[in-house]
Amino acid sequence: MKPLNFIALVLFICGVTWVVTLSERSVRRIQQTYYATITPFLKGGSSIESHARTFLEEIEHSKDLENQLRAIEEEYIKLRSIEGRLRELETENAELRRALDFKEKSRLNVIAARVIKRQPATWWETAIIDKGQRDSIGAGVPVIAPGGLAGKVDIASEDTCSMILLTDERCQVSVQVAGTPEVGILHGTRGRYGEEPRLILRHLSREAAILPGMKVITTGKGGLFPSNLLIGTVKEYTPGPVEGVALVQPSVNFDELGVVFIIAQKNEPEG
Repeated sequence: MKPLNFIALVLFICGVTWVVTLSERSVRRIQQTYYATITPFLKGGSSIESHARTFLEEIEHSKDLENQLRAIEEEYIKLRSIEGRLRELETENAELRRALDFKEKSRLNVIAARVIKRQPATWWETAIIDKGQRDSIGAGVPVIAPGGLAGKVDIASEDTCSMILLTDERCQVSVQVAGTPEVGILHGTRGRYGEEPRLILRHLSREAAILPGMKVITTGKGGLFPSNLLIGTVKEYTPGPVEGVALVQPSVNFDELGVVFIIAQKNEPEG
């Protein structure tokens, strides 16, 4: 037998003999020492287990809160969408009421139409409306809105029309400054999307008595546009060596052009 093994065997036998020969008091003292030593570890383990259980419960609670917040957020998005749609419907309803009131009060035979398409690049020039040849509408027919003259039909297809807006430089109208003998030719100017549209009134007298706020109306001359249609109001007048020029604010809100009316039967022109 190896020396180390022999020493281990002797120590083991001595230990067993010592344990067997211990008195009851000694055994209790050893037990008390043992329990006193491991009790803090047992309590600590129990506390750790309790904290771990609480942590897991908090995680589960946080997940529940996260799910609830996600559901609330989705519901909020739905409500905002519904609110936006309701606002759109309110706007459309108000617009239709104004259009109906305008049609009932109008002395003209008109066909209601809705603007269905506009391009930012040609915002102040053209618009597409949802009436066409099926409704006996052809090129050159005047188009009005609740505020006054809006333009004229350019190209008519079977179900839609392209209209030239009054703010386009191609749309030229014979007009008069109301309350004065001043007549001239009005046309639009090319502008960018988002800018305020401008109407230019030319061929006025060099020293015309025109003031800001005066109304501008159609003369009916030329046979295209009926007389006495409101165009807008004078914003600025500039006299010149040959002719006077006025800047006119349109009466129609072209930025929010929604419902328009095509004049199906024109009045007899003046002159």
